[in-house]
Amino acid sequence: MAKLYFNYSTMNAGKSTALLQASHNYREGGMQTYLMTARLDNRAGKGRIASRIGIGEDADTFTPDDDLFATLQQRCAVGPVACVFIDEAQFLTKEQVWQLARAVDDLGVPVMCYGLRVDFQGNLFPGSAALLAWADEMREVRTICHCGRKATMVVRKGPDGKPLRDGEQVQIGGNETYVSLCRRHWREAVAD
Repeated sequence: MAKLYFNYSTMNAGKSTALLQASHNYREGGMQTYLMTARLDNRAGKGRIASRIGIGEDADTFTPDDDLFATLQQRCAVGPVACVFIDEAQFLTKEQVWQLARAVDDLGVPVMCYGLRVDFQGNLFPGSAALLAWADEMREVRTICHCGRKATMVVRKGPDGKPLRDGEQVQIGGNETYVSLCRRHWREAVAD
């Protein structure tokens, strides 16, 4: 039975690595997968899902204007799809999450989404909020704070290396920009 999954975490927890490994497992079993990622995140190149440990795979991209139900319906018409994998799922719109849920229900294809739960200010991303509300199953991908506790928050560093409290919700970056922390150290970093 197909389900909508949400695998969430902070930065640098290995979400893309887990996505690529799961897709590889399907393909090794002779099944086809379909990979998508947000067009605006091109750190690894346009239409590429990549992990910090060096593995990567080409993927189709989505923008906030795309109808993902229609996209998946067209892809499924080409041939069987054992599973759809979505990276950077926090950049989905609420409407797109509903389209993915429809694809699970009406097309019978499992959809596994991987993304951030909260932004650097501790607020849910719209796509993540919708996935938390509508996903059939949710899994936390864990990483640790420098103190050894589970990291659940992330800070964005400014050019001077100090944590920022304000700014746009979306700013693409990696280790040079973001640090995952436990809630206590996040509060200390943002002087809360």
